[in-house]
Amino acid sequence: MEIYLPLFPLNLVVYPNEDLNLHIFEERYRQLIAECLEKGQTFGIPAFINNKLPGYGTEMSVTTLHKRYDDGRMDIKSKGIRIFKVANFENPSPGKLYAGGTVQVVEVEPETGDHLDELIVKLTRLYRLLQIKSEIDEETPLLSFRVAHKIGLSVEDEYELLTIDHENERQRFLIRHLDRVLPVVSEMERTKDRIKMNGHFKNLDPLKF
Repeated sequence: MEIYLPLFPLNLVVYPNEDLNLHIFEERYRQLIAECLEKGQTFGIPAFINNKLPGYGTEMSVTTLHKRYDDGRMDIKSKGIRIFKVANFENPSPGKLYAGGTVQVVEVEPETGDHLDELIVKLTRLYRLLQIKSEIDEETPLLSFRVAHKIGLSVEDEYELLTIDHENERQRFLIRHLDRVLPVVSEMERTKDRIKMNGHFKNLDPLKF
């Protein structure tokens, strides 16, 4: 399905169901958000990476206007709805200050995935090493999107995850990343422990040689 969306390119990746707070200060985006609020329409955030629009993004709805400043700036809360791929980009959109374009909606099934147990084990180990409270809900569909910002992915990796069609493949992608990251984090934690011991009295066992 193709639809036309006002577009707000940003150097970040947003996933479906993700909440995103934005401070709107540029005139073109003040116009975009004002129209979304007035008409109840959605807008799109295509990822802008390495000074390019590679194509994928997320349709957003404005859920809350937190504050409107005297000079027209706004603080808003928005929420990701669904993924799209840009088919035609216009800058500016006809008669507007902001960009727009025709986008192809990407349908994403709310799967739990077949690699959930392995992913949960590795996520739990990472959070334990980092001493971060784990708030993983195993019953959450599309868990890969919910945890993607919390495991040290680069923006390029986050974008690649957005383009993967199925939850099974996304989970495998995250597992491969965690397999690379966990040994590094584990070694860093051991190094921290060794540094903490430096300068303290130690009870060392006698060596036998």
